[in-house]
Amino acid sequence: MTVPTCRICGTPLHTFLDLGHHPLSSAFPAPAEAPGAACDAFRYRLAVGRCERCALVQLTDDIPHGYRPYPGYPYHSSGSTVMREHFRATGRHLLRTELSGTHTPFAVEVGCTDGVVLRCLADAGVRTLAFEPSGYTGHGGIRVHRAFLTAASAREAVAAEGPAQIVYAANTVCDIADLPGLFAGLDELLAPGGVFVFEDPYFGEIVGRTAFDQFYDEHRYYFTATSVRALAERFGFRLVGIERLPVHGGQLRYTLARAGRRPPSPAVAELLAEEAGRGLTDPAVLAAFAGRVDGVREDLVALLEELHAAGRTVAGYAATAKSCTVTTYCGLGPHLIPYICDSTPAKQGRLTPGARIPVRPPDAFAAPYPDYALLFAWNHAAEIMARERAFRAAGGRWILYVPGVRVV
Repeated sequence: MTVPTCRICGTPLHTFLDLGHHPLSSAFPAPAEAPGAACDAFRYRLAVGRCERCALVQLTDDIPHGYRPYPGYPYHSSGSTVMREHFRATGRHLLRTELSGTHTPFAVEVGCTDGVVLRCLADAGVRTLAFEPSGYTGHGGIRVHRAFLTAASAREAVAAEGPAQIVYAANTVCDIADLPGLFAGLDELLAPGGVFVFEDPYFGEIVGRTAFDQFYDEHRYYFTATSVRALAERFGFRLVGIERLPVHGGQLRYTLARAGRRPPSPAVAELLAEEAGRGLTDPAVLAAFAGRVDGVREDLVALLEELHAAGRTVAGYAATAKSCTVTTYCGLGPHLIPYICDSTPAKQGRLTPGARIPVRPPDAFAAPYPDYALLFAWNHAAEIMARERAFRAAGGRWILYVPGVRVV
């Protein structure tokens, strides 16, 4: 369903990138399922627009609620060593900056999956609660309220626990359809001096890296400091802190407080000025970005077809949500990429969404090694390449496509 206007302020959207019709990025069908069965049959238009008023970048089409999330949703917060340590470090950071000296502190996470951050806080004596509406159950003992954070559910939590000193979310706010409802819940849940801290992919990094594979169905919004400031002020909050994070190809961690409760840090003004200087969401900048995306597709397909014609073997590495965007937009399938190796048990033995490329466990990567490996999890390149030194030693070469197509 196309959304012609901004989900927040109702202003018309300017579409600057159209990647065609895509399957759900988490819909990994079993080989026995015929093409087009169940959720694998669903296609949506993956196009991205910019609000002409508040500059919020967002997908132009919505996924019907019944298709989200796909049964057996395979993502876990601690799925990689890098991310597991990132979330543990985040927990320590929140303890030091927001919860230190607080009497019987109460912390809430929105969308916790396997609960790494909250376990860190709980181990330090913080009372914790997660708002997690998905059916995932591996939270490691963390108390979970199976509901979206809204004004009503927040009032229930406050009645039982008291107000929260902090509400935290990672890679979650970018996918919440009802952001007004979220902010209404925050207003009910947070103590007067409490803060909302969230981290999500940064649109400035997406443009700078030509990382078009960061666009997929699970993320509706692609934030900038400029758009988050406008969003916060619309609901009585203020952007008071910003931190750059290296994970997931470049993210920002935003800290929001109620208006008048905390002065903004210098980093906020610095990044707002940087975005204005870059013209980050100006039409000409976005048009140039879209042109680079087309160039990456042409270069990647040409390279893979050249290797195929020369009899070289190419495997995919990491069946990520990003890989769904790449394989669909570039028209890649088993003829060019016979299989993709992935460490997530829920994906192994299944087929990738749309492209129907077989997903194999990591030990298949060395049985035998391919000549080339297309690395979809480029944001974990250092971790993966260090783990797969034997592939390099055997003469294997990595193919990367962000910020441009190259062979390592």
